[in-house]
Amino acid sequence: MRTLYDVQQLLKRFGIIIYLGDRIADLELMEWELKEMYQSNMIDIMDYQKARLIIRNEIQKEKDKRN
Repeated sequence: MRTLYDVQQLLKRFGIIIYLGDRIADLELMEWELKEMYQSNMIDIMDYQKARLIIRNEIQKEKDKRN
């Protein structure tokens, strides 16, 4: 897993498609869904950590753009 697209595909495998229209809100909801999936033992720690890092980087990029 390397890109946000990969994270979206992971979520999609579990029937989760997120689009709120606000990119940061989308990313935060993805992060929340991943946490719930990890806590429910649906994904392993490595996938969770990689996906979370990708999302955190994307959130930071988006915040930098807005400033």
